[in-house]
Amino acid sequence: MGIAVLIDILGSMVVGGYLLLMLFNINDTTTRNTYNFGGELSVQENLVTTVEVLEYDFRKIGYCEDPAALPRPEESAIRYADTSEVIFLTDLMIPPDYDRGDGIVDTIRYYLGPASEASGTPNPNDRILYRKVNGRPPVGANLGVTHFKVRFFRDSLTVSGGTTLAEIPPGNLPKMYVPGTPTGITAMQIDIKVENTSTYDPGSNSFRSAFWRQIRISSRNLKR
Repeated sequence: MGIAVLIDILGSMVVGGYLLLMLFNINDTTTRNTYNFGGELSVQENLVTTVEVLEYDFRKIGYCEDPAALPRPEESAIRYADTSEVIFLTDLMIPPDYDRGDGIVDTIRYYLGPASEASGTPNPNDRILYRKVNGRPPVGANLGVTHFKVRFFRDSLTVSGGTTLAEIPPGNLPKMYVPGTPTGITAMQIDIKVENTSTYDPGSNSFRSAFWRQIRISSRNLKR
């Protein structure tokens, strides 16, 4: 076997190895892009799902099919208001048409669970947004919510920047929180950020995210 043949063989091995590395790199890039694009789609779908439920419930604050059961919703419909938790009264729609309630007042509570509850995912920031109806166990799914914040407005002024109704000393209650008078809350701003719960390369912190803000969402039942 001559020197030229050996050189040809070595050259073929080098070229073949280079082509094989290129093939592996293309395959890895394709897999990463597919995973990331799928993650972006999942984030968008999870955000839409969360927003649809939130908007529907918040616009029904103070509604009741039987007006006598909740005669003055502007005074009592919002039971608790904080930046990451809200409790309110409404009348849930009943199947199969879901076009009206049953006339019985329901209590809905939204709150964000601790980060430790979602520790089983690669994303260190995801948390579970819970929805609790009456005395039933809270219902929540890990849709990748990493940020949930509610701001309350009285006309065009901010009502709550983090102080809950329960934390205000009785002697210092502003007029809007005096029992038997309107709370003054007529609108809310909801901020939600959703990230995918996993990524192709967790070490790179390349979690896809989507942010949604609803400005001045309101329920007509809160206005006199």
